[in-house]
Amino acid sequence: MAITRITNIANTIPDASIANEKLSDIVNFKNIIINGDMSIAQRGTSVSGITSGGYYTLDRFNFNMVTMGTWTMSQDSDVPTGQGFAKSLKLDCTTADASPSAGDRLRIMQAIEGQNLQYLKYATANAESLTLSFWVKSNKTGTYNASFYNDNVVRYISKSYTINSADTWEKKTITYAGDTVGSIGNTNTNILQLQMWFGAGSNFTSGTLATSWEAETASNMAVGQVNLADATSNYINITGVQLEAGDTASEFEFLPVDVNLERCLRYLQFIDAEYFIVARWDNNAGNPIGQLNFLKTMRAAPTASAIGTFSTGAGYAGTPSFNNIQTVCLAPSGADSISANSIRYLHNGLFKMESEL
Repeated sequence: MAITRITNIANTIPDASIANEKLSDIVNFKNIIINGDMSIAQRGTSVSGITSGGYYTLDRFNFNMVTMGTWTMSQDSDVPTGQGFAKSLKLDCTTADASPSAGDRLRIMQAIEGQNLQYLKYATANAESLTLSFWVKSNKTGTYNASFYNDNVVRYISKSYTINSADTWEKKTITYAGDTVGSIGNTNTNILQLQMWFGAGSNFTSGTLATSWEAETASNMAVGQVNLADATSNYINITGVQLEAGDTASEFEFLPVDVNLERCLRYLQFIDAEYFIVARWDNNAGNPIGQLNFLKTMRAAPTASAIGTFSTGAGYAGTPSFNNIQTVCLAPSGADSISANSIRYLHNGLFKMESEL
């Protein structure tokens, strides 16, 4: 049987312009937010008893909280019907805080590398608008805030939206003007943050909402914000978070799960170290060294921790250090020392690598 090689797919479709347009739409990466469909949860699908901020479940979403009750954060299967989503991020209040202190706050955040945002042309007359869209469901109706913080120049913008009906999925769309004054640094660091507020003390609510870009003023960040922490019956679900250049929202950009996971691996990886070898292949005794390749190049040298039991017959000790964005370089800082030209074996362990912003 003869095999025909397609060298120009546009030539096989009657309207080449339509074909090329559709192909470009398959993976356009128009969504600045990573894991906006809440499909990736490498750390686990549910964590309860949360009383402080940090990364807990859904990849790339930081639960930023200061003394506003106790929460369960989970990857939930409750999603808007007929929209193509399978998972949502859920926050469930388990200990209430009906009277937050002035400096208290409750929000989820995603930090975005500045080098991915240069096309927004901030600090020029051509600065692009940003449009945020998402689906949200809560029993707590009222005013909420969604904000952006530019860490490079300490500037801020915030817009409010309303949850109108309790226990009902609603789609929200918010457009923000581009900042013609503050630049976005061209680096791999925490330059632009999306901040979605669910509660705030008076330090953040006593001013006038910063609906245009301005120098950061805490009191203007979350004016009018309801307190999602005021009852243990309160919850919120969010999915379909999309941020794109321009002043209109397009349909959510679904990515294949492997592509979505690969984007998340830049910031978090779990690497199996079972039967990993550390050795000194030279004439000097000293700390053992070794190397593992990362699953994907990380944003920066990660903060690493060992999960599980590490053991060797020779008594391996010390804390591994990780000083590269592409490989794990083990050089234990403990007192462990081995003789020249010898080997140690490390098994039954897992390394957690975090390079979050």
